[in-house]
Amino acid sequence: FESCDLGLGPGVVKGAYAQLPRYFPDANRVMDLETRLVWCMVNQQGYTHAEATKQTFGNGSRHRSDLEALTAYVAKESDGVKMNVSLADPRVKEMYDIGKKAFFYHGGTHDFACATCHAEDNVRIRLQYLPNLTKPEGAQKAYTSWPAYRVAQGETRTFQWRLNDCFRQQRFPDLIYGSDLSIALTTYLAASANGAVYAGPGIKL
Repeated sequence: FESCDLGLGPGVVKGAYAQLPRYFPDANRVMDLETRLVWCMVNQQGYTHAEATKQTFGNGSRHRSDLEALTAYVAKESDGVKMNVSLADPRVKEMYDIGKKAFFYHGGTHDFACATCHAEDNVRIRLQYLPNLTKPEGAQKAYTSWPAYRVAQGETRTFQWRLNDCFRQQRFPDLIYGSDLSIALTTYLAASANGAVYAGPGIKL
C-alpha cells in the first residue's frame, strides 16, 4: 500500500480520511476510503475484485476483516484533523446530491427512509439515541466517530458496514459494497460533517 494514493500522494495517510470521499482521476470515480483501498488492492497488488471484497466485514472473533483493520488504521491517522470534504469538483457534488436524495427516499416493505430515523431531534430506539443527520451538529458527531468498535459484536466496523446495517433494518436489499449508492450516501454525510474534528475510531454499543 505504500504506492496507494488516498488523495494526498502515494502512501500519505495523515489527514486523508478527513478529505474523503473525493474524485480520483486514475479510477475516474468518486471513492470513499474503503472503495479506494479495494481499488489499490486490485490495481497495485494484483488481487481480483472478487478476492479483494471476499470478506469485507468480519464475523465476530472467528473471522477478522483486513479491510476493516486497514480502514481503522487510515482513519485513525486523521485523528484531530477537521473534516474537509470538498464539493468543488462537480462529480463529487453530484454524488452529494444523489446521496441527499437517497437519504430521504422512502421504499421497501415498511416505507422506510434513512430520514425516518435520522431527521428528528431526541429520537431513540430502545436506549439508543439516533442522531439527526440533517443538522450539521448531528452529522458531525455521528460521522466523526466511525469506524467504530461495536461492543455487541466485539469487532471494529466501518461506515460501509453502518450503511448496510441501516439498509437491513429498513428491510431493503443488501447495499452493494463500494457501490455508487454507498459512496453517494457517504459523500452526503461526510460533507455534512465538514468543520468537525475527526475523533475516531469510536466505540458503539
